[in-house]
Amino acid sequence: MMISTPALVDLVALLALLQFVFFAALVGRARGRHGVRAPAVSGNEQFERIYRVQMNTLELLVMLLPSMVIAARYWPAWAVASLGGVYLLGRLLYWRAYVAEPSRRGAGYLLSFAPVLVLMLAALVSALLALLAGLRGPV
Repeated sequence: MMISTPALVDLVALLALLQFVFFAALVGRARGRHGVRAPAVSGNEQFERIYRVQMNTLELLVMLLPSMVIAARYWPAWAVASLGGVYLLGRLLYWRAYVAEPSRRGAGYLLSFAPVLVLMLAALVSALLALLAGLRGPV
């Protein structure tokens, strides 16, 4: 059985959303555990760390998902999905490090942000090249 490569991009995008849901559930659990009642987002350092992981992940998701979709129009789906996989691993490392000791979050951040940046640039350059090719007309 052959796996559809566009399905790989879809799978990674959905895993990124599920990872975000997981982080949101951790925030809810931390609210109860540390007595931080909504709508407060401060008051306990451990809660604040978990909350920041969720919010930082949301900030990157806004860039990751459209970049993956656009890049997949121009680049091989396996390459786009692989970069998304690096992002997922980076977010996992980021979460573990930030909750344990925020000053050690650098590697996880780099492994999260770099794939997003690569996907955005690949999508942008590819879209611009396609636009320019369309303006030149048929050869």
